[in-house]
Amino acid sequence: MRLANSNDIPTLQRLIALSVRGLSKGYYTDAQIESAIKYIFGVDSQLLVDGTYYLTEKDGVITGCGGWSKRNTLYGGDQHKAIEDPLLDPLKDAARIRAFFVHPDYARQGIGRQLINTCEAAAQANGFNTMELGATLPGVPLYEALGYTAVERIVAPLPDGEVLGIVRMRKVTLKLGITR
Repeated sequence: MRLANSNDIPTLQRLIALSVRGLSKGYYTDAQIESAIKYIFGVDSQLLVDGTYYLTEKDGVITGCGGWSKRNTLYGGDQHKAIEDPLLDPLKDAARIRAFFVHPDYARQGIGRQLINTCEAAAQANGFNTMELGATLPGVPLYEALGYTAVERIVAPLPDGEVLGIVRMRKVTLKLGITR
């Protein structure tokens, strides 16, 4: 695992599309998947600038990516927002767990869990004790297994008329590593 950088963007964009197409079948229609890749899913370069976006590699293949944010955006890549996000206050706001994607050939091998653990530890080191994320439907079981609970179901309208179901999830962690 290492921090992602701007040189990784083309490879990460390919990984994100591959992940969404490969792991979202059965949860979303093909039209929803393609629309989400075009309008929502992608690299959020602010995470790269902030140094909070990680990737995993195995035998020269980027197998997964994910990050955390001290900024307001809950989900979406650069194409989903127009301005820099305002900073969150760790004393009252939840850190955002963001942009998690795993290569379909490496799914269900602990990559998502490894990335989440790294992101939660980094967010805690920056003063956050609550995490929040916008989960895609295929990601919900992983996040539930890691202690996140659903707090809101979002129907995200897309510019081409498609909609995407997203679940806002939250987890409170204590500084001692205990979750509740």
